Amino acid sequence: MNFNTTAIHSHQAPEKEFGAVITPIYQTSTFAQQDAGVFNGYDYTRAGNPTRSVLEGVLADLEGGKWAYGFASGMGAMSTMALALFKPGDHIISGDDIYGGTFRFFTKIFAKYGVDIDFVDMANLSNIEDAIRPETKMIYLESPTNPLLKLVDLDAIIAMAQRKSILTCVDNTFASPYLQQPFDYGADIILHSTTKYIGGHSDVIGGALVVRDDEALANTIQFHQMSIGATPDPFASWLTLRGLKTLGVRMDRHSSNAMHLAQWLEQHDAIEDVIYPGLPSHPQHDLAKKQMGPRGAKGSAYGGMITLRVKGGEAEARQVLKQTKLFTLAESLGGIESLIEHPAIMTHASVDKNVRDAIGITDNLIRLSVGIEEVADLQADLDQAFAAIRQTAAC
Repeated sequence: MNFNTTAIHSHQAPEKEFGAVITPIYQTSTFAQQDAGVFNGYDYTRAGNPTRSVLEGVLADLEGGKWAYGFASGMGAMSTMALALFKPGDHIISGDDIYGGTFRFFTKIFAKYGVDIDFVDMANLSNIEDAIRPETKMIYLESPTNPLLKLVDLDAIIAMAQRKSILTCVDNTFASPYLQQPFDYGADIILHSTTKYIGGHSDVIGGALVVRDDEALANTIQFHQMSIGATPDPFASWLTLRGLKTLGVRMDRHSSNAMHLAQWLEQHDAIEDVIYPGLPSHPQHDLAKKQMGPRGAKGSAYGGMITLRVKGGEAEARQVLKQTKLFTLAESLGGIESLIEHPAIMTHASVDKNVRDAIGITDNLIRLSVGIEEVADLQADLDQAFAAIRQTAAC
């Protein structure tokens, strides 16, 4: 089955007892046993639940992996993976431009357990090679990165890791399984904040880990998922599954809206810089054409995230944030509605300012999550917000 058909039908045959077309919500904490220790697949919802199992099965199929595991949040997935796979003395190489919550976890929490993390600019492959040590256990990748939308060469980096028997994990949240397939390049694990594009409606928090084909790795993650317990409840699983059914349709619209706005923003006199993988001006546009897009149609869609710098500084950026009407000032991304945020103050405030400055998260940087509204309305909303900067400058 192709992507959209898989999202709707995989693991989702009508329910047997009453013929419900949509997977039921098994809103129960525990399950009756036929005898002590004898049960029909499920004993306790922390360990497993039929609604969650369907979601996990569909996620695995859409990513092209064999196993998927659901979590109560993206950070729940991250922390469970970290506790499952690493021990004191191990070493991780991460991109330097990553989600602020991941950076906070690596530097403020996980580092206390004796795991060393190096943050490098992965646009330059030699930076990764130079950082590899005998104790390096994983290369952790985001592509596109958050918030600077840099791409990493999945093919080259994963091949490098495989030659040295190092695990690779790709955070595929920004692209989604529809626009990027890391397992095609040999990645071992894919991580998602399913809160974002997979859920897609800003009404549920969740996360996931998907394993390509290593059964021992999958079993380790599953054991820690059950033991740590950062799992989604049945209703959260059902909401995420509901959103997943329309992922492909939504990503097409997110992408077309974002491309239109990015091209318009490049010509706007209030804008200093526009970062979008679909623009020829993006320094890694050729890599984006090779790596992003639906299976069989690479280079046709680049996602719904745009990062831009307004002319001026923090004051001008704040003014834009206050003036938009359709772009809601809020953290998160990937919902049907458009959002606007200031990374240095909001999503990446936990990153030290000297680090932000070094990697380019400047005070005039704004991140847009472009929704699926009518693009003409979104353009008009941004234009009137930029007009406020011009009026202030004129005064």
